[in-house]
Amino acid sequence: MPIYEYVCEGCGHAFEHLVRGSEKPACPACGKRRLSKQFSVPAAHTAGSAGPACPARDAGACGVSDCCGGGGCGMADFG
Repeated sequence: MPIYEYVCEGCGHAFEHLVRGSEKPACPACGKRRLSKQFSVPAAHTAGSAGPACPARDAGACGVSDCCGGGGCGMADFG
């Protein structure tokens, strides 16, 4: 079941939604179903690899344990 990112065309609310089967999500803010699917960067995790050093994680600014090892949190340029 993929997680997609959407923006509501009615109110502009951006959100993620776990899509099950042919389910058509609605905006959690206004309930409308006119949504634009956004392009997402897939996350790839590998077992046993801590990844490169992450200044954001080391400074306590990121709660994602494997963040900068593939762009998980987007804070690779922190610091």
